[in-house]
Amino acid sequence: MSAEIIASADARMARAVEAMERDFVGVRTGRASTALVERLQVDYYGTQTMLNQIAGISVPEPHQIVIQPWDRSVLGAIEKAILKSDIGLMPNVDGTVVRLNIPPLTEERRRDIVKVVHKRMEESRVEIRNIRRDGADALKKAERDGELGTDDVHRHLELLQKTTDRHVADVDRLGAAKEQEVLEV
Repeated sequence: MSAEIIASADARMARAVEAMERDFVGVRTGRASTALVERLQVDYYGTQTMLNQIAGISVPEPHQIVIQPWDRSVLGAIEKAILKSDIGLMPNVDGTVVRLNIPPLTEERRRDIVKVVHKRMEESRVEIRNIRRDGADALKKAERDGELGTDDVHRHLELLQKTTDRHVADVDRLGAAKEQEVLEV
């Protein structure tokens, strides 16, 4: 039972790190990336649909994203979704495609993006700590119920802490890499 608690906590912590990593892909670094827009929600005939499900997204140049919807009638909705989003880009509707030009980042904007990266890193750390707390509570409950001995609980709590430390180190490593990427001119 205690091994299951540790394994479950480890898997949940790994998912928290993966979620943060997915969020980092959408953080703007001055280069065009389809990840900036592919998860945008577009009002497609009254249904909120992700952009990558209704259009082809490509990066023909390092500073440009081209969105080509499969249905031309949705161009206006795509434009509205981009304007409503917080990515800070102006869409240019060009007949059958939407073009997004990625301007070079200013130093001030880079610092703001780094703050967003740090905020997301702290959210992941808190999530990992909450998972650790849940696992520790489950181990202590097993001890109270007589399913585990005190020595076993302490050994498993140490293992849980080592697992937590490993995942927090992953968060720090990924965050530092993203920060370096954002500050790179």
